[in-house]
Order: sequence, then C-alpha cells, then structure tokens
Amino acid sequence: MTLSSSSPVAQDGDLAQLVGLRHKHFILTLKTGAEFQTHRGVLKHDDLIGKSWGTQVFSHLGSPFFLLQPSMADLLIDLPRNTQILYPKDIGYILITMGIAPGQTVMEAGTGSGSMTIALASAVGPQGKVISYEQKPDTQNLARKNLARVGLAERVEFKLRDISEGMDETNVSAFFLDVPNPYDLVPQVRATLRPGGFFCALIPTFNQVEKTLYALRRNNFAFIETCELLLRFYKSEPSRIRPTDRMVAHTGFLIFARRIEPSEDERTRELLDEIGAGQLEER
Repeated sequence: MTLSSSSPVAQDGDLAQLVGLRHKHFILTLKTGAEFQTHRGVLKHDDLIGKSWGTQVFSHLGSPFFLLQPSMADLLIDLPRNTQILYPKDIGYILITMGIAPGQTVMEAGTGSGSMTIALASAVGPQGKVISYEQKPDTQNLARKNLARVGLAERVEFKLRDISEGMDETNVSAFFLDVPNPYDLVPQVRATLRPGGFFCALIPTFNQVEKTLYALRRNNFAFIETCELLLRFYKSEPSRIRPTDRMVAHTGFLIFARRIEPSEDERTRELLDEIGAGQLEER
C-alpha cells in the first residue's frame, strides 16, 4: 500500500481519493479486480488504475468524480476513530515546532486512534521510528489498523502500558503527550528524553495547563510556550470573498518545552528565570 506515490498515474496498491458532487469524497486502496460502490454508482478499480491523478472518472450510472491522491490531512480526517483526533492545524505546527525529521526516534503516549502516530511515522521516514504507548487494548488495536491502512505500521512500535509505571526508552529526540493527566507524568517523560529534547502536550482546559506548567518547571524543562491555533477559512469565490460560516476554533492548548540540564552556578539564575526554568511556588 502506498501513501503517496510519486507516479503520475494511479497504480495497484495506491491510496486514492474520489471526490464527487457536493464535495462528497471517499478514500480507498486500489486493488486489481475490485469494485467500489457508492450511492451514485459503482466504479471498477481496473478503470481507475492507470488513470492520471487529477482526471475525471465516472460511475456506471454516469456520476462524475475526480481521481486524486489524498493528502495527509484528508487521511487523518477520514480515520475511523473511537477518540477525538488531532486536527491537521495542530499536527503540522507540532511537527515543525518539535523538529521532527527523517531518521529520528520519537515517542508518544496516548495513541488514541492513531492520527498523530501516522503524522509522526510519515515525518521520521523509513529509517526513523515511533514508539507509542497506550493503556486501552481496543484503542490500540484501532490505531494499529489505521497505521496498516496507510502502510506505515512497520515504522511504529506499539506498547500497551500505563506510562506512570515508567518506560523502557531513553535518549529519544521528542515526546508528544496526549493524556488526561500530563502534569503527573512529566518526570517519566523527562527520563526518556535526551538533554535538549523536545516535549509537547495537548491539553483541553486551563486548569490542566496550569498544573502542567508547574510540573515542567519542577522537572527542569525550559523554553516553555503555550498556545492555541484557530483556523478560519474563506469562501474562494472571486466575486464574494468572505469568511465561511464556520471555523475550526479551540481544539486544545499546546504546551512546548525543552529538557535542560541547569547548572548550580548562581550566575545562571537570571537566565533560568528568563527562559522559564526558575522554580515557582505552586498555589
């Protein structure tokens, strides 16, 4: 199965997207001899294989579709899920801010339906590795299926464990945390990260953010940043450009930080305070 083929034409095993009337879209894996059934008719995979991406195809009822390669955003939004997924607006910013790059070993806890896992696995490339911890067997099983669907399962090592019991890894480049109590798990995360390693947590509420900020300072993390990303689309009609009626607003707060190794030298105190590593008394 190919996530994003470089071929200009659709091939057997490729993931393909069919976009029809009213932007109704479907994502499927092309397979010789197979058929895809929709309420607007049947499309034979053999009629799609060999077609150039971006061309129009028709069901047996004559309904039109465009044949496209799905983007990463299309795939993540389309994932079967039993938990809230991360949105592309957050995932893209997380990957860039954490410096996720080919060949790295990175970790996450709270696999969920696997949307962030897929993005991480794509970003680290075939030489990289993602280690993903999850507590719930049914949730992990769904994530495994989603990774297999996009052909990235071999880049991920799944572990079924509560990370409060500790983790096996050390010296990883980056750690993404998406659990209900991130503030309780900062020490365990620190133990897995290499010095200077990247940390990110997705957190839904203010009170959880506050507790996490205190925990990061207590455990020698610095360069701490907290943000949220709001995405607003505009109608792409030249004669009536305006915001669309809906926007993708608050999906969660993002907290970023780096593991540091502070010196006991008093001359560093001002700098530590400036980068957010100074100890604060929790209220």
